[in-house]
Amino acid sequence: MRSYRTLGLAVGNEAQAEIEVKRSRFLACVRRVQSEDDARSTIEEIRGRHRDARHHCTAFVIGPRADLQRSNDDGEPSGTAGRPILEVLNGHGLSDLVAVVTRWFGGTLLGAGGLVRAYGDATAAALDVAGTRERRLLDIVRVQVPMNEAGPLEHRLRQAGEVIDAHYDERVTYRVATTDADALTRDIAAWSAGAVQAESAGSLWRDIVG
Repeated sequence: MRSYRTLGLAVGNEAQAEIEVKRSRFLACVRRVQSEDDARSTIEEIRGRHRDARHHCTAFVIGPRADLQRSNDDGEPSGTAGRPILEVLNGHGLSDLVAVVTRWFGGTLLGAGGLVRAYGDATAAALDVAGTRERRLLDIVRVQVPMNEAGPLEHRLRQAGEVIDAHYDERVTYRVATTDADALTRDIAAWSAGAVQAESAGSLWRDIVG
């Protein structure tokens, strides 16, 4: 798994959308999170905002492979709220997010089918507001170069990848994130006529914006 999609928001930020069905209000909130604890904290926070509402139905998906998934009907008939919310999240191919749909009862029963549609539609509307972005697993390459040769090489490194940090001592040590560590290593050797060597230094997830 080298990439996946998440909300088009910074971690901790949220988007909302509201729909009305037969005088019942459905307020959907989606927030980008990093862990199950973050998701559960978000659920409790939103529940606290709207204590007058009858239901706060939820779903969340966590991890690059979307392997942690939970949903809750919060008192609605089984399978009519949490599962439809989760199906919308999965249908959009998203992870690292939580959705909470708060319902204020309008006096008219919607039936199982009506509830499924309403919870799903509210969630989809909030996702449309948030948008999506890609997260990509990048390789990290560590490069050490003599101080007097650092300037030209740094310029090329910044063109070839993302310079995460640079440590200046007798030599300059760069950490560079790239989509192709092997190609960057070959390029560094070519730029320096073999005088500068690069080594693998792990990987990290990065948002790809735009």
